Amino acid sequence: MTPNPRSLLCELTYRCNLQCPYCYNPLDLGNPRDDLDVDTWLRVLDEAAQLGILQIGFSGGEPTLRRADLLRMVERSTAHGAYTNLITQGTFLDARYLDELLAAGLAHVQISIQAPERESAFAIAGTDVHERKLEALRLVATRDVALTLNCVLHRLNHDALPEVIAFAEREGIRKLELANVQFYGWAYKNRGALIPTREQVERSATIVTAARDRLRGKMEIVYVLPDYFEEFPKPCMHGWAQVALTVTPDGRILPCPAAAAIATLAFPTVRDGSLADAWRDSAAFQAYRGTDWMPDPCRSCDRRERDFGGCRCQAFLLAGDAGATDPACSKSPHHDLVVALRGGGPVPEALPVPRRFTAATPAQHEASSIPSA
Repeated sequence: MTPNPRSLLCELTYRCNLQCPYCYNPLDLGNPRDDLDVDTWLRVLDEAAQLGILQIGFSGGEPTLRRADLLRMVERSTAHGAYTNLITQGTFLDARYLDELLAAGLAHVQISIQAPERESAFAIAGTDVHERKLEALRLVATRDVALTLNCVLHRLNHDALPEVIAFAEREGIRKLELANVQFYGWAYKNRGALIPTREQVERSATIVTAARDRLRGKMEIVYVLPDYFEEFPKPCMHGWAQVALTVTPDGRILPCPAAAAIATLAFPTVRDGSLADAWRDSAAFQAYRGTDWMPDPCRSCDRRERDFGGCRCQAFLLAGDAGATDPACSKSPHHDLVVALRGGGPVPEALPVPRRFTAATPAQHEASSIPSA
């Protein structure tokens, strides 16, 4: 019997005023006019409650660009008893709106920075918003709500890791998430410019260990190692279609935020069916659930119930087969693809391409424009 999912990520829109080259959003950002309307989103949240989902995340793009809709969605999720998490870069989060979200029941805010200082942050994000992020971070810190500071690490900012930790310490951050870039979407396109060197990864592990020891009891530091530098892959999403769902801005239902990269699967949509139907019956969700689909060496590996063969999206992007053993695994017949990337040598797209809408018509350009804060 298939267990019910425990978490849902709602990607409200792919619109964003930042152009981060490490974004996991797909290269085809679509037309914002195709984003789900709020009534459909509220139905999705009702269906999530019926499935027993306990955690709801709101992300994008930048979810606070749908200001009124996000407020209604937080309120509806809270009414169902769910724990709600806003994943934002913070530049549109003013005091009035934050207080409205908190009154609606928002339980947690994650704010991201690109670097600990303005110049580097501007170079990475392509938009000069670092000071506005700081204002949002300090604003949230004054409220009675859980707060996480997130910084995605890659070759362009890895060497600033000590400064990132020092920044978090100065700001009184209780939880710091340092996630090495995961190569999906725009990040995959830009992997030549973003993949850290082995020296950077090894140095950072030492820095994080020392910081954890020094700050124990004051700051929790979550450090996500890069798959490309480990011998075995992570249990991606705790296994395909095991615990989590994602709904994209246009309504596709995915077992993980990056799954749309797998071009060989047709994913269901909330426009045509329910979350429960997708979770229990869709071919896409059944494709890699459990262990029966596994080839060797996964099938005979004693880790198969621990890492579930690794990431299906990574397998598709690197090996061209979502059913292959994740090339990040040292036992994979495709592991040489990852080994070749570890040295930080030349690979496609050596210069980062900013994340941007490639709107084809004036109407699409209008729809993807960003309102003022």
